[in-house]
Amino acid sequence: MSDSSSDPGSIANPVKFKNQDYASLLDECLKSRCLFLDPTFAADQTSIRMPADPDPKMAIKWLRPKEISKNAVFVEGTTGTTDICQGQLGNCWLLAALSCLTMHPTLFEKVVPAGQTLDVSYVGIFRFRFWQYGEWVEVVVDDRLPVRGGRLLFSYSRTNNEFWSALVEKAYAKLIGSYGSLKGGNISEGMEDFTGGIAYTRPVSSRTPPVLWRTLTAALSRGSLLSCFIQAKTVKEIGTVTTEGLVKGHAYAITATDKVHRKTEEVLLVRLRNPWGFVEFCGPWSDKCKDWDGIDSAEKTRIHLNIEEDGEFWIGMEDFCRLFDTVELCSVSPDSDDAEDSDAVTTTSSWALTSHKGSWVPMCSAGGSRKYQRTFWKNPQFHLVLSQQDVEDVEVDEDDVDVGDDDDDDAVPAKSSTGKQKEKMKKCTVLIELLQKDRRQRDKINFLYIAFHIYRVRAKLQDFTGSFDQQFFTTKTLVSRSGQYRNVRAVWRKVHLDPGHYVIVSSTQRPNQQGEFFLRVYAKEGHTLGVREISCPAAITTTVMSKPPLPEDQDRVQKFFDEGAGPDDRLNAVDFMKLANTGLENSPVRHKMDKGFFFTNTKITKLKKQNILNGWRVAKVTKSGIFLERELIYNMT
Repeated sequence: MSDSSSDPGSIANPVKFKNQDYASLLDECLKSRCLFLDPTFAADQTSIRMPADPDPKMAIKWLRPKEISKNAVFVEGTTGTTDICQGQLGNCWLLAALSCLTMHPTLFEKVVPAGQTLDVSYVGIFRFRFWQYGEWVEVVVDDRLPVRGGRLLFSYSRTNNEFWSALVEKAYAKLIGSYGSLKGGNISEGMEDFTGGIAYTRPVSSRTPPVLWRTLTAALSRGSLLSCFIQAKTVKEIGTVTTEGLVKGHAYAITATDKVHRKTEEVLLVRLRNPWGFVEFCGPWSDKCKDWDGIDSAEKTRIHLNIEEDGEFWIGMEDFCRLFDTVELCSVSPDSDDAEDSDAVTTTSSWALTSHKGSWVPMCSAGGSRKYQRTFWKNPQFHLVLSQQDVEDVEVDEDDVDVGDDDDDDAVPAKSSTGKQKEKMKKCTVLIELLQKDRRQRDKINFLYIAFHIYRVRAKLQDFTGSFDQQFFTTKTLVSRSGQYRNVRAVWRKVHLDPGHYVIVSSTQRPNQQGEFFLRVYAKEGHTLGVREISCPAAITTTVMSKPPLPEDQDRVQKFFDEGAGPDDRLNAVDFMKLANTGLENSPVRHKMDKGFFFTNTKITKLKKQNILNGWRVAKVTKSGIFLERELIYNMT
């Protein structure tokens, strides 16, 4: 997306979240000489969305920085990786990404605009920018922060009087919905939302230690954000500390690579940071390890060896590869993994970007995986035309031609020992990413299992402008896909395709799962992307009610829902039947059928809360009503 000031959604002209304009709000506060109070993100439990402590002594207070520290500042000196410490919130994924961001001043200033201060022209208002599905969004917050026992409840700085990181966290919580919505996540989410770049994963085992070290070094030199983690095998393992002082299921920021010489040996090192701000690696080359005794003091100064409990430490590359499972990288350019094993900094190629926002609508454009042949073709379709070849003698990942069953791990062909094969022919380079939108709801994450598939369109069908039907997808060969369905925010793949016409199908794993998505396609040279979406019946895309419900009916059903749903905001099949039999018992709106119940449109009211039909399936929608079957799981969460 262009950074032109005339381009809405660019970094220079971001979308104003909740229509709050920072400049005008700042001006109003300066004129009235009043500190800003944000009416859209209240300083109370609704913005935290976590259970309150019953002990009155542990009550949360909302205080401004100068009420917490007399010499409070926005930034103390310069920003750095050790400015950010994790508080009482499981959002290491976000704070590790923020630690990485501090290493790149240009990228950092996109998120944290310069000139903000707690001194000159201070009126308690701050602004931050985040990338959201193709657009930069500016979020305005006041500086009231949750405090318990005189200390910040959530993110804080090791410098007690510094508050920029706590305010970034608050702005992101407001964007997502609440602090509670930040619990748990993948660091790639934070990386992409701080840069607008493409985040991708590399298994540590996919490279030898020297090759992986060169990969990380080259990525850091190109301005990529890097992180790593140790995979927890069970839920109980998350957060446990190993004998080496490393935390399982926890995101670490990779802040540097370097090498030192000990006698005749060259030692490759990686520097990591634990967002907790403490609990460090205690093995070879850690802060207090005797390995450093044999290293020249000038060498220690050069690599900024800091013997302090600040969460940042060095680890040898051999131990890194032995102890860690996964590395995640994020670059603002799709060149992120080009020449990644080289020490040289590569020049940025010219990429063209096209994107589209769409929806999976139950009973319409949510057809599920290829396993559901009768409905797969109903998923959103995109016509991709590739005309310019840009590479030859490329390495083709065997996953690019995998046509195994989407729902069966055993159906994926076994890889060869190299995992890749050479093809000497001219290809078009394409990077495709599919992101699902707004799946963090209150205090839970509800990522659907998503994927995309690519089919070649032969010459005789290239002029066809409609959506391809079931016959097309059951007779045409799949040329590539994003991989097996995964319940993550984004799936992506870089592929090398012959020039020609293709159709990209985005889908959830199961049919009739509601959601919104964002698809972006990068190509090294020219290409076009058109939409071949299914046209949904008006009764589904607009409303399923013939006329608005009466206020008293709506209140009655709403009250029953709130009483029965509980804190998870969900009704199971039994609770749903109770709602049908009590909340609507005085209205002749339901008729028992062989396999379920039929509701006329006049009384369906607040059942649109999206996730109450767990255990039921909408079998049919007609002008006169809705027929529900208790047969297939229909879960819109």
